[in-house]
Amino acid sequence: MPVWEIAAFLAVLFAVFAFANLWFHLVEGLLAGVRRLLLGRRPPKPWHPLPPDPPEQKTPPQQQKP
Repeated sequence: MPVWEIAAFLAVLFAVFAFANLWFHLVEGLLAGVRRLLLGRRPPKPWHPLPPDPPEQKTPPQQQKP
C-alpha cells in the first residue's frame, strides 16, 4: 500500500471524527437549549434516588492491653 493511500485513509478518518465531534456538540447544545426552555432553571430530578444512609453508630474506642 503506498504511503499516500495510508495518508488519505487517515485524513478521511480524521474528517469523520471531526464531523462527528462537531455534530455531537451541536445536538447536545440544541437539546440543552430546549430543556432550558421547557423546564426552566430547575435542577433535574434524579432517575434513581439512592436510599438514605444508615445513621452512623459511634463505637467506644477499644482499650489496648499492656
